[in-house]
Amino acid sequence: MNYLIGVDLGTQATKACICDENGSILGSATVESNLLYPEEGAVEQDPEEMLASVLSSIKDAVQSAGIPPEKVAAISIDGQMAGVTGVDVDGLAAIPYDSWLDTRCGATRQPFLDYGEERVIQITGTPVTYAHGPKILWWKTHRPEQYKKIHKFVQPAAYCTMRMCGLKGDDAFIDHTYLHFSGFADTENRQWSKELLTALDVDEAKMPRIVRAFDTVGHLSPEMAQKCGLSAGVPMAAGCGDTVASAFGAGVIKSGMMLDVAGTASVLCLATNVYAPDTKHKTLLFAPSVLEDLYYPMAYINGGGMCLRWLRDDVLGGQYNYPQLYEMAAEVQPGSGNLFFLPHFSGRVCPNDTLVRGSFINLSWTHNKASMFRSILEGIAYEYGIYANILHELIPDLSLSKVITVGGGAQNPLFRQIKADVLGTPVATIKQTETAALGCCAIAGYAAGLFDRPESLIESVVQTAESQKPDPDMYSFYQKRVSIYADCIEDLHGVYGKIERL
Repeated sequence: MNYLIGVDLGTQATKACICDENGSILGSATVESNLLYPEEGAVEQDPEEMLASVLSSIKDAVQSAGIPPEKVAAISIDGQMAGVTGVDVDGLAAIPYDSWLDTRCGATRQPFLDYGEERVIQITGTPVTYAHGPKILWWKTHRPEQYKKIHKFVQPAAYCTMRMCGLKGDDAFIDHTYLHFSGFADTENRQWSKELLTALDVDEAKMPRIVRAFDTVGHLSPEMAQKCGLSAGVPMAAGCGDTVASAFGAGVIKSGMMLDVAGTASVLCLATNVYAPDTKHKTLLFAPSVLEDLYYPMAYINGGGMCLRWLRDDVLGGQYNYPQLYEMAAEVQPGSGNLFFLPHFSGRVCPNDTLVRGSFINLSWTHNKASMFRSILEGIAYEYGIYANILHELIPDLSLSKVITVGGGAQNPLFRQIKADVLGTPVATIKQTETAALGCCAIAGYAAGLFDRPESLIESVVQTAESQKPDPDMYSFYQKRVSIYADCIEDLHGVYGKIERL
């Protein structure tokens, strides 16, 4: 038996999992992340600490699984997608990791907007947001001396892979699943856009080579093998972005399937063979899948799941646990007594609108904690309804088959039923919980030649656990409320702007 290692280099923690050739998770280990806040709006991480977390989690996971280290066939790392770091000619970190949570690059979004956001979306597949392009311009504008030392810009998972393989700056790479966030890539053709690089005055030489997720980019060096408890020479695949790894590992691998990540962030993602960037609404991000000719247009609520925790802990003082709140909410009639909730506590991300904030709308004496909790569930689902309507507009012949839901919120049947009724599509959980790790292991296994197709392992192990079917009458009921929810956001935008100027 050969073994595979998948590492999820997340924002809150790094988690390594050991998987066998049959897709069984044999052991895992987690190391918490250390976020740094050096100035207003800045969120960074030390690339060396990130590397150390990968090495430590792998070592602990191997010990936890009790497997012979020499039987590890390959390693793959997925990681945070919208942030960026840089390496020097020796492949060492030239700057800290500029996190996706970092908002310092807000002003350097403007050159992209001035050039024409519709054109940028058409080429990259994604609206101009706090991602690689504006971040790169920020370092060029505000940290010119450090910018000069940057040989190539990379993402943290690629950095850790490079260091583990002893790669130099010229070997720097970016997997194609990150390209939509780059600001400078022709995502559909998987190449750097000379048009955008020229227009924004960025040297193409600072861009890394573009590879596939399952390309072998190097082999574990003796030094790093000793640090993570493995044998030297283990092949390392390029890996992919964390959300893409979750979608792939959850079995969202056929056109028409969707993924719902019901976690700290609320993410809705579609699998489609059509590349149709959202130039009109500027809401959807067209991410490439691990698989050829498959895309994951997605949008998300930043902190959607945190709204539920806010009500539970900060408003209700921790008097109730989630099962109790879900049970109470189930007794509330659909629509929550016409109470609407906007889940955008830190601004709306898709589309980018920093003025929009969280709100309860139409509160009355008849509403209580149960209706407030249910209205949060419905508000998240209404936002998903907007995303789905845009998808149907972009892809007229779109036929949705089912939604796979993962994360903490996926476990409750009420939340699943609300989403099924809003989307008009069955919503199902799966038995596998470590979807990102499973996706990484499948990538590593294909890179090592253990499987005949990248998705072979996924198809053999992912199984549906529970499923909620949509009620046609409830779909019609909720579609009216999705429209009103959209009106609330639009009409309140000006009000939020006035409050911001106070």
